[in-house]
Amino acid sequence: MTVLLVLEDGSAFAGKPLGAAARTHGEVVFSTAMTGYQEMLTDPSYAGQVLVLTYPLAGNYGINAEDVESKRIQVRGLVVHEACDLPSHWRSEMTLHEYLASEDVAGISGVDTRALTRRLRRAGVMMGAITAVPAGRQVDETADEALARLRSLPPYGETDYARQVTAEAPYDWPLAGPRQGPVRGQAGDGKPQRHIVVMDTGLKYNILRLLRQRGCRVTAVPCTVSAEDVLALAPDGIVFSPGPGDPALLDYAVATVKSLIGKTPVLGICLGHQLLGRAFGAKTFKLKFGHRGANHPVKDLVSGRVYITAQNHGYALDPDGLRGGLEVSQLHLNDGTVEGLRHPAEPVISIQYHSEASPGPLDNVYVFDRFLKMIEEVA
Repeated sequence: MTVLLVLEDGSAFAGKPLGAAARTHGEVVFSTAMTGYQEMLTDPSYAGQVLVLTYPLAGNYGINAEDVESKRIQVRGLVVHEACDLPSHWRSEMTLHEYLASEDVAGISGVDTRALTRRLRRAGVMMGAITAVPAGRQVDETADEALARLRSLPPYGETDYARQVTAEAPYDWPLAGPRQGPVRGQAGDGKPQRHIVVMDTGLKYNILRLLRQRGCRVTAVPCTVSAEDVLALAPDGIVFSPGPGDPALLDYAVATVKSLIGKTPVLGICLGHQLLGRAFGAKTFKLKFGHRGANHPVKDLVSGRVYITAQNHGYALDPDGLRGGLEVSQLHLNDGTVEGLRHPAEPVISIQYHSEASPGPLDNVYVFDRFLKMIEEVA
C-alpha cells in the first residue's frame, strides 16, 4: 500500500503507512535532532504541523509513558525515512507506529527525507497533505486530489494555535495520572521557596519539572488569562512559555504581557520571547524554514560564550522596533537572528531557544537559575 505526502507546490513523496490510516494536513517542517522523537511529537510548538525527521531512523528505542512533554501528541503528522518496528530499550512500552495509531495520528515512512528537506530548505516550509490508506484500496487520493484538498484549506499562519494547545484551566505541578509526564523533581525536603506562574501558550512539561527541581511552587495558567488573575496568584516570578503559530495573531497575550511588566520579574521563552519583544514595540517575521533541532549555535553578546541550543520556531523577532530600554543580548550564529533580550534596569530577560531541552542539550538550563537569581535580587 502507498501513502503520499503532497506539498502545496505540487511535488509528491511516496511512502508506506505509519500510525493511523487517516488523512491529515499541516505546515511541513523539519527537525535536525538525532534523538527525542517522542518529546518532539508531544511538543505543543508543533501544533498544526507535519514533522519531518532528518535523522534517517526513528522508533529504535520505542515509546514510554514518561518522556512526554504534554498530554497528547501535538503534531498533525510524522514523516520518517525508516520506522523501527522492533525497538530496544528497557523502558519501551510500544512502537512508534502503535503510539501514533493509539492517538489517531497519521504518518508516512520510507520517504526520501533528504530530498524532502532539501526542497523545504530551497523553497521554504509549505503546507502539505498526507493521504489515507483505507482497507481495500491502494491509494485513497491521487496526488492531484490531495493537492486540491490542500489548497482549499487555510494556511498555517492564519490560525491561533496557542488557544488550541493552552491549558483549559489553571493547575499546579506536578500532575498525577497516566501520560501526564513523570512526577519527579520534588524540590527536596523543604517547602517550595518561590511561586512561579507560567503563562501557557504551549508549554512543555520540562519547564515545570526544572522549576520544581529548583524549589519552586509552580502554577500554569491559560494564555487567555488576564493580568489581574495572574497577579491575584501572588507570583514571585512569571514565565511566558513557548508555543506554536504566528505571534502576530496574539494581541491578547501581548496585552497581558505589557500589563505584567514591572509588576514582578519575567522570563520569556521562545514564543514568550517574541511576545515580550512585541510588548516592547518590536515586530516579528516568518523564517524561510525555521529553526528546529538540537544543534543551533547562539552567542551571548555580553560574555562572548557560544551555547548549543534546542530550538523549535518558525518566526523571529525584528529588533528595529524595540523601545523602552530592552536590548538584544544573544544572536543566532547561523543567520544573525535575535536569540535573547534583556533589560538593563528591569528584571526582564528572554531567550528564543528552549532552555528546557527535551529533546536537546542541557547546557541552557542556566536560564532558570539566572531567572531565580533575578527574583532573589528584587525580593
